[in-house]
Amino acid sequence: MTNAAIIADSSPLISLAIIEQLELLPQLYQRILLPPAVWDEVTVLGAGLPGAQAVRQAQWIEIQAPLPTILEPISLLVDRGEAEAIALAQSIPNSIVLLDDIQARRLVEHLKIPRIGTLGILRRAKNAGLITEVKVYIEQLLANGIYIKSSLVEAVLRDLGEIN
Repeated sequence: MTNAAIIADSSPLISLAIIEQLELLPQLYQRILLPPAVWDEVTVLGAGLPGAQAVRQAQWIEIQAPLPTILEPISLLVDRGEAEAIALAQSIPNSIVLLDDIQARRLVEHLKIPRIGTLGILRRAKNAGLITEVKVYIEQLLANGIYIKSSLVEAVLRDLGEIN
């Protein structure tokens, strides 16, 4: 475990729940943190939608609010859930932020915050021996309307030896 804590945005949580792999998070990280905006987006506003029930039932999730002074400037650049996740990651040592949105990813790169996406979690899980292949999960995500850039899919599967 390279990062003790992972701070998640809503879309990767929903994606992992759709493919029934949400439980990979506590197997890969000591702490799984959600800012209040992400919790609300997935479990309250998203009640009845894919992932809402699985996230609500995950007893290993900790809800933690970011410091308002860190949050304020970030919230001008990305949506509320992403801003809270990024702000929280800035204040928690040895943490990584889990997000898929390209604009948010660019921001965390600029801020030099470690980040990972849904496919990164699947890659890490395969490398840790928690799952045997990633391709089947990518296919499930695509079948459920989750957009993943085809060049990224190809690069990940090639890196893992699942395609030539």
